[in-house]
Amino acid sequence: MLAVDWGTTGFRAYRLGGDGGILDARSAPAGILSVKDGAFAAVLEEHAGDWIESGETPIVMSGMIGSRQGWVEVPYASCPAGLEEIAAGLRKVAWNGREAWIAPGLSCRDESGVPDVMRGEEMQILGALDQMGPGRHTVCLPGTHSKWVEVADGRIMNLATHMTGEAFAVMKAHSILGRMMKDGPADATAFEEGVRRSGEAGGLLHHLFGVRARALFGELSDAASPSYLSGLLIGHEIRAARNRASQVHLLGTTQLGEAYRQAFAALGMESRTLDPDAVTTGLFRLAVMLES
Repeated sequence: MLAVDWGTTGFRAYRLGGDGGILDARSAPAGILSVKDGAFAAVLEEHAGDWIESGETPIVMSGMIGSRQGWVEVPYASCPAGLEEIAAGLRKVAWNGREAWIAPGLSCRDESGVPDVMRGEEMQILGALDQMGPGRHTVCLPGTHSKWVEVADGRIMNLATHMTGEAFAVMKAHSILGRMMKDGPADATAFEEGVRRSGEAGGLLHHLFGVRARALFGELSDAASPSYLSGLLIGHEIRAARNRASQVHLLGTTQLGEAYRQAFAALGMESRTLDPDAVTTGLFRLAVMLES
């Protein structure tokens, strides 16, 4: 089969064997925002056409390809949900005598009734169930919009999104804080200082101005300030989202995952890294259910 993880900025395709193992993989900066005039079929053919031509079916996709800006908007499945609920929400797209299936994302509401959503991360999580084992688990997926997900006995119970990565990018590029920063290697000491600062009195908005004030007084160099800001934001995210969890499972890129591991350690929390390619296992299991 073909498993496709198609996000906002990136495209990843995997050719899987009969046991779900990865036979081949490809990636490209061909996220949905780069696709012109709804030509999703053409982009899929461009990057995986030879696999499709060779008869690799079914084709199952997840991610933002099922969003309002994607190939077709697939309605969210509601939490709590597992593979059965997601399989029930699969939607078919067809072109030139060919077809593919797009998985729905998930939605939930917080304690105040405010909705939250994700698309794509749910397949990573459900694909990593075997790595987590039975019981209840907390999973963090760092990113532009970090996701915190509670899993219980193979089902996603709820989720919460934190705009940590986007807030960092906006503040660094478009706020007064960025005027006293320069790019460079990460500063582990400054990062941990930011994480620790997130637990002190004053709140996030006050802490943010402290990034500038410390720089004005020579306590933060322009090279260390980005790492301090990153630690501050990630620290606030973790404190708000951890829900008393003592161990967190991490699903994400190596570089960003390392920053979160450092933050967890600074806060005395244990973390365990899951396979970032677990999405293929989730999509493979959907394909099996689709053909059963």
